[in-house]
Amino acid sequence: MFTLLQAGEVVEKTSGMIEAVSEGKIDTLLKQLISLGVDAGKSILLAALIYIVGRFVINLINRLIRQMLERKNVDATIQSFLKSFVSILLNVLLIITVVSALGINTTSFAALLASFGVAAGMALSGNLQNLAGGLIILLFKPFKVGDMIEAQGVLGCVKEIQIIHTILQTPDNKEIFLPNGSLSSGSITNYSKMGTRRVDFTVSVEYGTDVENVQNALKSIAYADERILKDPEPLIALSGLADSSVNFTFRVWVNGADYWPVFFETNKQIYEEFNRKGIKFPFPQLQIHQ
Repeated sequence: MFTLLQAGEVVEKTSGMIEAVSEGKIDTLLKQLISLGVDAGKSILLAALIYIVGRFVINLINRLIRQMLERKNVDATIQSFLKSFVSILLNVLLIITVVSALGINTTSFAALLASFGVAAGMALSGNLQNLAGGLIILLFKPFKVGDMIEAQGVLGCVKEIQIIHTILQTPDNKEIFLPNGSLSSGSITNYSKMGTRRVDFTVSVEYGTDVENVQNALKSIAYADERILKDPEPLIALSGLADSSVNFTFRVWVNGADYWPVFFETNKQIYEEFNRKGIKFPFPQLQIHQ
């Protein structure tokens, strides 16, 4: 009986010790979890604060750079490229700073980023070509913002030159994104480079029309329009004898901005002036002999 009582006491003491040890481990684990949660919360709050402040600073720097470039009258093409480049660079630095604030080793992150960059570079070799093309466009300036160009089968006004793409706005108000790589290596027609443009008309009249009468009518139209330049002089010449018409070539020079208004209005003036002077336009004719 005495032995059984002693054994019972030993079991109770052992159980108490196990419970005490278990409770001590749980308390320690809870303290560690609370400590980790507090540290993680601090890191997250710090990272969030850095991100918010960083975005504010980036917007401020972008605004200051834009104002500085505009104040110094830097070319709009260079402005567009620099603003895009600086914005991307600042955002990358902000991401690295936020990752560092979260407690992630930036050295390992930089190595991972470098590996990812190599893989992405191989996968996005076309975009690297576009980046190089953007630098070529910026350096040699085949066109600038505001120019009317035709490239890759697209006609439009250059709205913005970015790092990867050049944005054109077409006459019917569509935005076209052209890759800089193909632009820098392809054919480009710049309608704004020279300042003046030649407007060509082919005027057809019927056979039997007096040549001098046609020339005088076209000459009066050219010299009555102040937008048509007098130097170089307008060209009026009989250029061909077609199957059903006598064709005249009528060429005038205008400022680039006046090209389309002069083109459309001169066609209207030719039609009205010829009707007033009795100059007849030809119709297709076919003579059949039996």
